[in-house]
Amino acid sequence: MSEILVLYFSRAGSTEQLAREVCRGVDAVAGMAARLRTVPTVSAVPEATEAEVPEAGPPYATTQDLVECAGVVMGSPTRFGNMDASLKYFIDNTVNEWMSAACAGKPFGLFTSTSSLHGGQESTLLSMALPLIHHGMIYVGIPWTEQALSTTTTGGTPYGASHVSWSREHDLSDDERELARALGKRVAEVAAKLA
Repeated sequence: MSEILVLYFSRAGSTEQLAREVCRGVDAVAGMAARLRTVPTVSAVPEATEAEVPEAGPPYATTQDLVECAGVVMGSPTRFGNMDASLKYFIDNTVNEWMSAACAGKPFGLFTSTSSLHGGQESTLLSMALPLIHHGMIYVGIPWTEQALSTTTTGGTPYGASHVSWSREHDLSDDERELARALGKRVAEVAAKLA
């Protein structure tokens, strides 16, 4: 069985909810399974500030997860139109995998969450794509054939799945759940075809 790495960082829980829906989409594809991982919080100094093993939730990702998996779906809350520093710190430490082309040719998808409708979702998704494109990975978005993309009044973009929490309401809308699952399924299907 091949695995898709579902890698995320979440502070308030919205991005984690999206990650779990993405996993459901991956797991719906025959011969594919989701590998859910997070990253530790970083402080103002460039080093991880949490214990080696999280107290709850999925394990912390290692660069070996990138190497072993057939694809990746990566998510982060939006920080001024960009990914959170904790996820960026992890990605910035994948130089060895970049130099060895360990991820080249693998598909990737993206997801994010914001507290407002115009909070920078698309710029965050695009900024997260840049290092993965440098790795030689293949960007998989959400096509307009997904009906929820045309009807959503909350999150969801062609660049990836998203959630709008408004005033700290963390529950995903039905459209947001559907689009997150569709993204996971699509990345898993592309990975299976590329294998």
